Amino acid sequence: MNPQELKSTLSSGLLSFPVTDFDAQGNFRADTYARRLDWLAPYGASALFAAGGTGEIFSLEPKEFSEIIKVAVDTCRGQVPILAGAGGSTRQAIAYAQEAERLGAAGILLMPHYLTETCQEGLIAHIEQVCRSVDSGVVVYNRNVCRLTADSLEILAERCPNLIGFKDGVGEIEPMVQIRRRLGDRLTYLGGLPTAEVYAAAYKALGVPVYSSAVFNFIPRTAIEFYNAIARDDHETVGRLIDDFFLPYLELRNRRGGYAVSIVKAGARLAGYDAGPVRAPLVDLTEAEVEELDVLIKKLGPQ
Repeated sequence: MNPQELKSTLSSGLLSFPVTDFDAQGNFRADTYARRLDWLAPYGASALFAAGGTGEIFSLEPKEFSEIIKVAVDTCRGQVPILAGAGGSTRQAIAYAQEAERLGAAGILLMPHYLTETCQEGLIAHIEQVCRSVDSGVVVYNRNVCRLTADSLEILAERCPNLIGFKDGVGEIEPMVQIRRRLGDRLTYLGGLPTAEVYAAAYKALGVPVYSSAVFNFIPRTAIEFYNAIARDDHETVGRLIDDFFLPYLELRNRRGGYAVSIVKAGARLAGYDAGPVRAPLVDLTEAEVEELDVLIKKLGPQ
């Protein structure tokens, strides 16, 4: 899949980040990871992001990263394209991007660089170096220490033909409008805030109809139902699911930092596709909180 084909694929449909499976000792479990992907692939997501934020890329070793991307690509071949997360230092991001391309990933999601603050010129240099290191399409994740301006994106779009997408995890309306109006169809635009469903209607109004769903990991039927309701402006269904599931889900997710990942792993366990524990520094939900989540999921019916 060349960058423009990938851009077209990412311009419609639901996207998601599979969680990464670990055993009780924290080691990667390839068999249960492949089993989950086999379960999720037929539900119709446009693409899956392996080793992304929900996939705990921040806790992975390079060898594990390679194993995860290989399992994802091999399992989903011919069903759904896999984009690989790449992050950390510039050189580490380049190494991950090149390894993912070697393993057959359709594209790269460039996560924010590690820790240090920088200026727009520094962000441009970082992203340009990663883009130039591969032929694959690259989607840049606007989040945390990587907050790009419209000016910076215009420079990058000119210098990097394989920069095809902008995923926003900041949620500031004014810069998002500027970026969408200035860059136009040069990029595809993805909503990337945690529990993106809550922001989906507002982002669609901005010209960003596509988003990545974490809850697709454990309630795929409902995740697709919600996306389709957003797409056809079915406000009744959207409102019902936000009231009945997403708002109480947010209340539970927001109780502790890092629960945006932990709650998804708890949901996968309840769905019968246990991904094991999260890795430190994240912590798992308490058993009482898992029971609360179970009640919410059961109200949605079979998945």
